[in-house]
Amino acid sequence: MSHWIREAFAGKKAFITYVTCGDPDLSTTRQILLALNEVGVDMIELGFPFSDPTGEGPVILQSNLRALDGGLKVDDAFALLEHVREEIEVPIIIRTYANVVYAYGKERFIMRASEAGADGLLLSDVPFEEKEEFAPICRRYGIDMISLIAPTSEDRIEKIASEAEGFVYCISSLGVTGMREEITTDIRSMVEAARRYADIPVAIGFGISTPEQAAEMAQIADGVIVGSAIVKLIGDYGHDAIEEVSRFVQSMREAID
Repeated sequence: MSHWIREAFAGKKAFITYVTCGDPDLSTTRQILLALNEVGVDMIELGFPFSDPTGEGPVILQSNLRALDGGLKVDDAFALLEHVREEIEVPIIIRTYANVVYAYGKERFIMRASEAGADGLLLSDVPFEEKEEFAPICRRYGIDMISLIAPTSEDRIEKIASEAEGFVYCISSLGVTGMREEITTDIRSMVEAARRYADIPVAIGFGISTPEQAAEMAQIADGVIVGSAIVKLIGDYGHDAIEEVSRFVQSMREAID
């Protein structure tokens, strides 16, 4: 297990951010990752793009397509991760889809992830029941495989949470990723249920797009995950997104604190 992930939650509410690698290009991704580190995020999800990311809303879907249209390959993403790892000390989670791992080769992908400095792996389309196809390989290379709990998990929460590694990712809303005006699910009950069975932190993601929402979720869970709102800024500003992302992330950091 990666002790860095657990330490990201130590003594504070963890702020976790997502960006798609290669959107709009590798150079801009690198600058954004360094800016996130500078602002003080506690963990970064680095998306390895996929052509059919079924769990993503239009904002992250389009970021995946932009990266792939720009010619990004898996080895390019690993090379960037390896490069920024020398400058970023916070944990980095690779977030992608099973087909990306299959195409590269399961053991080869996870071994390369470990070599490049990844602390965790989140496969958005792999349900808990299929986790063991990947989890033993992750353990062999010292990478936590992050588990998701959704509003529909209900009877499965005990099983998922009790076997989770790194942290438990609680999905706040039904459907795909994306910004939402309000979060209407009983997320507090989900987090409390997960905490009963997990001895690791619980973070909330999906739909958190304003400082007010971030502050509210920080009162409920151990960490807050923000993705689409950041990716939308990157889509809107492209190569000039670094300053806009930094300003937005700083406002979220202050709200969470």
